[in-house]
Amino acid sequence: MLCVKQLTKNYGKKEVLKSIDLTIYEGEVFGFLGRNGAGKSTFINILTGLAQPTAGSVTFFNNEKLSNNVKKRIGVLPDYSTFYNHLNAIEHLRYFAAISGKKVSKNEAQAVLTKVGLKEDCYIKVGKYSFGMKKKLGFAQAVIHDPDFIFLDEPTSGVDAESAIVLQNFIRELQKKGKTIFLTSHNLTEIEKLCTRIAILKEGRIAKIGTIRELKTDNTNELHVRIKHGTIGQSAEASWYEQLKAFVPIIERTAQYTTVQIHDEQQNAEILRCFHRFNIPVYRFDIEEKSLEDVFIDNQKA
Repeated sequence: MLCVKQLTKNYGKKEVLKSIDLTIYEGEVFGFLGRNGAGKSTFINILTGLAQPTAGSVTFFNNEKLSNNVKKRIGVLPDYSTFYNHLNAIEHLRYFAAISGKKVSKNEAQAVLTKVGLKEDCYIKVGKYSFGMKKKLGFAQAVIHDPDFIFLDEPTSGVDAESAIVLQNFIRELQKKGKTIFLTSHNLTEIEKLCTRIAILKEGRIAKIGTIRELKTDNTNELHVRIKHGTIGQSAEASWYEQLKAFVPIIERTAQYTTVQIHDEQQNAEILRCFHRFNIPVYRFDIEEKSLEDVFIDNQKA
């Protein structure tokens, strides 16, 4: 759906984007992360036609450049949207759908507004909308013309928690319909819940790219397992400890918890057998792994 080759952008002597290669496939929700100043906005502006690259190429769909016909198949929610304050939400959507070459009925516009949580506010003039309501309207505007590829820049920033869930569910619904979505967000939990693959931009280059699992286990397949257990009898403790550490490193021990390091989840069965062998009850068995936040922070330090 999107192919970026050797994309470079310079502002004077400053190289903002440095030979980026990226392919996004049909039906993906692709997450794009980076700290402020990493080049995310410049990258998105080039993909959506608001800026021109210094070098490299961008093509959509069947290797097509960003022509007017291609733009009609793309929806964009920028971080900050500008609206016509004298129009209500339905009028606004119908107007922008028409610009994209698609005639939308009042009922169709109302249906999309319901999806983003503006059902009760669709006849209010947009000039009276709060920031969060405008964010929802911007989302609706990005999808009203039924695009195949949708850019969503911080879609839930500035909205309340309930509204964020509504918008996240709408993103899932769009993906199920076969839409391809390019998503940026500072909410890493949101990215982790929604995205098929993720790229992390650092200083104008893609530093990491892959699925959540691939990013979390990059360069290591080691996991920590934290076991909550009953009291270990004094007579059994030494033997139990020696048997356990013989096949897994023990990271931490307390009276009720033992944390060990594994490299294969099949080791969990042997760990449990070791506890049962000495009649030690196991109450909880938690596998601890890196969060996406840990991955992102580690990448920024590298």
